[in-house]
Amino acid sequence: MSDKNALIQPDRGQKAVTIHLLNKDGLEPFLKGLSVPQRAALDAQKFTGEAGSHAIFADGDSWAVAAGVAAPAALTSWCLGKLAEVLPEGTYRCSGGEAGKALLGWITGQYRFDRYRSDASDEGPRILLTTEVRAIDAVTAAAEATELVRDLVNTPAEDMGPGQLEAEAEGLAKAFRAEIHVTRGEMLEREYPMVHAVGRAAGRSHAPRLIELEWGDPSHPKIAVVGKGVCFDSGGLDIKPGAGMLLMKKDMGGAAHALALARLIMGAKLPVRLHLLIPAVENAIAGNAFRPGDVLKSRAGISVEIGNTDAEGRLILGDALARAGEKEPELVIDFATLTGAARVAVGPDLPALFTREDRTAQEVLDAGLAVDDPCWRLPLYEGYREYLKSDIADINNAGSSGFAGSSTAALFLDRFVPAGTDWIHFDTFAWRPAAKPGRPKGGEALGLRAAWHLLQQRYTPAGR
Repeated sequence: MSDKNALIQPDRGQKAVTIHLLNKDGLEPFLKGLSVPQRAALDAQKFTGEAGSHAIFADGDSWAVAAGVAAPAALTSWCLGKLAEVLPEGTYRCSGGEAGKALLGWITGQYRFDRYRSDASDEGPRILLTTEVRAIDAVTAAAEATELVRDLVNTPAEDMGPGQLEAEAEGLAKAFRAEIHVTRGEMLEREYPMVHAVGRAAGRSHAPRLIELEWGDPSHPKIAVVGKGVCFDSGGLDIKPGAGMLLMKKDMGGAAHALALARLIMGAKLPVRLHLLIPAVENAIAGNAFRPGDVLKSRAGISVEIGNTDAEGRLILGDALARAGEKEPELVIDFATLTGAARVAVGPDLPALFTREDRTAQEVLDAGLAVDDPCWRLPLYEGYREYLKSDIADINNAGSSGFAGSSTAALFLDRFVPAGTDWIHFDTFAWRPAAKPGRPKGGEALGLRAAWHLLQQRYTPAGR
């Protein structure tokens, strides 16, 4: 992670390089106020005010930056992300207005995952000054949560197995004085049989477990946050091809999102009773691996026929969601890198969103747009439940049709969430296949800030 506390600081009149935020319409008036040499410098760099472009020019005994943005009066989270990557180290301030939402991208644009590199950069930070002092803590927290997801997802499975996810949860529990409980071994087999079945082939070194963390005043509204923690997915006996395994270190991306959201909730002291649940497994291959055609018991008492061992995420989530429902929460949020079908439907940038309530769906969509973390709703269509029918069990874990794969996966999960519970399911990619300003290639938080903004809207007391 970058040193986030140093990247945005209160503006107390320190010496800083000025960044002039411009678009094509505002370029001509700006040029009129410059000297001939200054205009020549911008012209030589072919600066036109196009969004994402920038140019450097002399400014008295120092220098300044002209930066193109789409709308200087309505900055996005990412419009300064590229600048934060490419400008020389130093201290900067925006002229003619504050950076607003762009403070986030200024921080996340300087993220580097260099844990395994011998040539890691030692360049200093780019610091942005702001008079929006009250925003610094909130922006820093959002950036830290985003970069936590990136770090966890980017870490290879050998160093990010079920034990390491447990250690991350233990760290949160210690930092925020939360209660933590981990179920393993024979007790896991009895209480969470699907979690055990999926993870048992990984052996002792990556043994499966159900991680639970509870925090907050028990009298406050109860919410559950659940994250799929498949630390590596070989596909099991329905083994993936080699190309299909290359990114499977990211199959614990749902757990990463859940941990990051829990950190935001506890860090902000949101008045809720939080129940965090992470079923952590590796879907490996061994003589005791679960098989296609097996029928598994579940914590909810629903029998599940295994149509495909590569549809394992929904199995472990089923047990975790059943456990979450036992606490009678008023809201359940789960994150999972659940289906390739969601990526086919909405691409890599948009997490697929499923909810039971139209009102809740609209709240999430609005929250995502407000913080530049958009989502896209897909249907929990009752007509597709027939795809999950089994001849010998209550339900099959794999759809009988090639159609609506993300919807059928969500409908499977729906069976394990108690009726009447407000439920939000994010089928997220947790990965960025190509870099964008403020968002490097690799692990990524998609849906995290949308969920956090929704929770703030619902549970922040008036006047706070």
